[in-house]
Amino acid sequence: MNNIFSKLSMNKKLALLAFILGAVAIFAGSPYQGTSFSLDAKELAMIVETEVDHVSVEKLADWIIQGKADFRLIDLRTEKKFSEYHIPTAENVTITGLSEHPLYRNEKIILYSEGGIHSAQAWMLLKAHGYKGVYMLTGGLDEWTDKILFPKLAQNATPDQIAIFEKMKEVSKFFGGSPQVGGTAEEVSMKKQMPKLEMPT
Repeated sequence: MNNIFSKLSMNKKLALLAFILGAVAIFAGSPYQGTSFSLDAKELAMIVETEVDHVSVEKLADWIIQGKADFRLIDLRTEKKFSEYHIPTAENVTITGLSEHPLYRNEKIILYSEGGIHSAQAWMLLKAHGYKGVYMLTGGLDEWTDKILFPKLAQNATPDQIAIFEKMKEVSKFFGGSPQVGGTAEEVSMKKQMPKLEMPT
């Protein structure tokens, strides 16, 4: 177990910690009273290592563009933050509201928050209640903002990187973002204004 843990990146270690904290919350008392389950730390570490429980922001963007409707996207942030900006098609449900929200155990459920800690905790809670198709958005809204809304072309980019950026430019525009080319970090930061909440056509 120590060997597996030492090979994990910092983000994966944080996600594993969030999983364990979520499990502790279930045992200590949560909105889901009377629930108990056993936690296999080795299996949990393997899930974190292989990221089979993650959906990339690029894949999610592609599903939304294609109009796929075989998943539920859950934004775990506060109502205020959700109203300021959220990923198109998302529903706003806080972790404490998950028990009352009409989610079905046979659905594909994708969870996201700002980064990943809250979505990891919510993943643990839903898994503990027998939800099979639960996933986390890799990097959460932070990664969606960086890679989908405001992709940036690196200086001295390779031809492959330029080709990827050209594709992401179109994806960014679809979601109301603005691709970033050149400029200082301060200039790039000033250009980053979250798009208005309208479903792309």
